[in-house]
Amino acid sequence: MKKLIYIIVLISFNTFSQAKFITKSGIVNFEASVPSFEEVAAKNNSATAILNTENGEFAALVLVKGFRFKNALMEEHFNENYAESDKFPKATFKGKIDGFLINKLSDKPSVFYLSGSLTFHGKTKTLEKVAVNISKKEDQINITGHFTEKASSFDIKIPKIVRSKIANDIEVTFEFFLKSK
Repeated sequence: MKKLIYIIVLISFNTFSQAKFITKSGIVNFEASVPSFEEVAAKNNSATAILNTENGEFAALVLVKGFRFKNALMEEHFNENYAESDKFPKATFKGKIDGFLINKLSDKPSVFYLSGSLTFHGKTKTLEKVAVNISKKEDQINITGHFTEKASSFDIKIPKIVRSKIANDIEVTFEFFLKSK
């Protein structure tokens, strides 16, 4: 009888753990370039994300100092003057993928919609129905998408001297390869 109970507990833990998919190497990029000026773009390869496959809840965390620019001075200005990453060290997203069903996923991407709250620079903004492509191959779920947001939505002040060199609309792209936990 004890063996049967242990087996049931083990199976239930294994089934429960299958409901979560996670990554610590997600990719988040942003670009705010203006034609004819120096590229304003950065990439972060160490975003953490988790997906609960039972209910479609999704959360991501990005350390702001993890964004890398081609130009070291631009990276320094981003961290000190714009993002104030010592004061606001992380960006987070918490939300839900509408209509998510893991058994409907295949190796071909399907379009779903993600809604939730994005917090950056101490401000939280609601994102509604961000289109995401989701596919599943073996024990990995891939989520990719993009959205556009304004720096002013997060109280980021761009000085007049560089305002014409930085786009008002910031394009954010993301790519997460989540593995079963």
